[in-house]
Amino acid sequence: MAVVKAVHVSDVPHLDEPLPSFSLYTTPLPTSVGGGLDNGSRKFMVVGHRGHGMNVLHSTDRRMKAYKENSILSFNNAANHPLDFIEFDVQVTKDDIPIIFHDNFILSQENGIVVEKRVTDLTLEEFFSYGPQREVGQVGKCLLRKTNGNIVGWDVEADDHSCTLQEAFQKVNPCLGFNIELKFDDYIVYDQHHLTHVLQLIFNVVSKNAQQRSVIFSTFQPDAALLMKKLQHIYPVYFLTNGGNEVFDDVRMNSLEEAKKVAIEGGLDGIVSEVMGVFRNPMVVREIKDSNLSLLTYGKLNNVPEAVQVQYLMGVEGVIVDLVQEISNAVADMKTKTKDVNGGGLEKIELSFLLTLISQLVQH
Repeated sequence: MAVVKAVHVSDVPHLDEPLPSFSLYTTPLPTSVGGGLDNGSRKFMVVGHRGHGMNVLHSTDRRMKAYKENSILSFNNAANHPLDFIEFDVQVTKDDIPIIFHDNFILSQENGIVVEKRVTDLTLEEFFSYGPQREVGQVGKCLLRKTNGNIVGWDVEADDHSCTLQEAFQKVNPCLGFNIELKFDDYIVYDQHHLTHVLQLIFNVVSKNAQQRSVIFSTFQPDAALLMKKLQHIYPVYFLTNGGNEVFDDVRMNSLEEAKKVAIEGGLDGIVSEVMGVFRNPMVVREIKDSNLSLLTYGKLNNVPEAVQVQYLMGVEGVIVDLVQEISNAVADMKTKTKDVNGGGLEKIELSFLLTLISQLVQH
């Protein structure tokens, strides 16, 4: 088995750089364009990245450090906005408990020395010993993070303790669906037995606790995606891809075309691509939809309302975003305008204009 060298969402460009500004003709296409209808408007999901947005600790934008990512606090604050799902990362501890945490390694400081430990080598008790504690008066190990090659304190405006997957089902507002990213280390070769064991543990928690909550599984690890689909047929499985923005050891990760092959051959339900991969090859949206696959995107440009509207017009079915309040409100407004003008005989946006705008987005 080849080593999977995937790129995770945290590796996209950070939001401390100025976001590009675009002007987009705001009259949307008639709702007959694209996929299924939802009360007169095409379905278009907005997904909160790691809850209310990932933490970019070196950013000057306070919105990127408002709530501790991948926490119950972040998840429930995301529920205050018109979201469909929240996305979060699930790993399994040494004692077989699915927990929610993005990074492969957890960092702290002991006796003035930075200590790094692999998350999956920790027991649940050891994992919970880092950061804010559940009981008043208890102090956990200081939680650090490696950012742009530097190690910094994991300082956010509203902190929270870590949680298990089961706790998320029990404590998070049931109005939110869960997009569960199955997290694996890109530089470890996993055998099928290990992958099956981990996926079964995660699925057991989901099946016992999901009730009526919508759940989607996604992963950058192609073998894990294929296995999860074989293990169960209740919940959709999406293959995550960097969309050709970088070259990896595993050819299945090197383009949207390869991702489409994996999804079709494995009977998966959809693809989640870095948005630049879609903008560089707009025709792939129709190809993916014609293959009866759903397409979602993630990435920095999903925090630009105009870029999100372009994807809606292209037929993308949803976006994973960090600026939850701004983008969810912009999409809600966009859907309202679409309903208001439906059947009004509007002129369609010229394809040449759309492609020109996409070209401008790709250049930033």
